[in-house]
Amino acid sequence: MAHYRASDSKREQFRRYLEKAGVVDSLTSVLVSLYEKPEKPTNALEFVKQNLGAVGQTSEDVEALQQEVIDLRQRCARLAEENKDLKAKLQQYEPASEDRSTAN
Repeated sequence: MAHYRASDSKREQFRRYLEKAGVVDSLTSVLVSLYEKPEKPTNALEFVKQNLGAVGQTSEDVEALQQEVIDLRQRCARLAEENKDLKAKLQQYEPASEDRSTAN
């Protein structure tokens, strides 16, 4: 009987740990969204995996990631423009170097 109480106590501690960490709420939220879907996905486990990550993100996280995407796109555009300019400058020198090599 004492073994049963110890096991039960461990389960209760683990359950409280999961609740405190927000795991229970996240799982519940994903399972409720699956339950409320009019057409159930063919792979319920894949649905849970895909939607579980989205549950934990806050709007601040999303905004920060969106700003990072904007910044990286701007940087990419600047680097593409710089690359284009450098290629144009390089083209100015390449024909001259080819003429010299054929003249010798």
